[in-house]
Amino acid sequence: MRRCRGGSREAFEVFVNKYMKDAYFIALGLVGNREDALDLSQEAFVRAYRNIKQVKPGRGFFPWFYQILKNLCISHLRKRKHRRAGSLDVEGCPEPAAADEFSPDVVVGKNEVKNEVAEAIGKLDAKHREVIVLRHFRHMSYEQIAEALFCNKGTVTSRLYYARKRLKELLSTEKGGGASGL
Repeated sequence: MRRCRGGSREAFEVFVNKYMKDAYFIALGLVGNREDALDLSQEAFVRAYRNIKQVKPGRGFFPWFYQILKNLCISHLRKRKHRRAGSLDVEGCPEPAAADEFSPDVVVGKNEVKNEVAEAIGKLDAKHREVIVLRHFRHMSYEQIAEALFCNKGTVTSRLYYARKRLKELLSTEKGGGASGL
């Protein structure tokens, strides 16, 4: 971090390589569009590089960077005046393989479930959507989420509880009662 604050591009590149995948998938989870997520995650790294000297000594890069990324995503959503995440791609979240995994019926069924879950996540308010994305799609620990959101672990636990509860409600309404597994 010291080298980054001194202007070292090579040092900053280490952070980019380490967090670029997470940044993309977090943005994707928040805005729900591949192209927008790619643009926003790249813009977040550009802004981080320009403002790296603002990181206080002893503070981690990712929580600071996450705030930049989150604010860009929120601004983007406001500009679009569209709060639904729409189609959430969950690539990067591997599913167990099965012998009949690629049959047309299985593929269609999986896509329908993914679309229903994505639509339900898109209906959550921003603070609940972000904890779902960070925990279940980026597999961050409660402690890592708390650090990224500048809150305590209890707040993360509470938000996840209410986010999951709301997702179950949304999915059971859409499916006519079948929201198991959350």
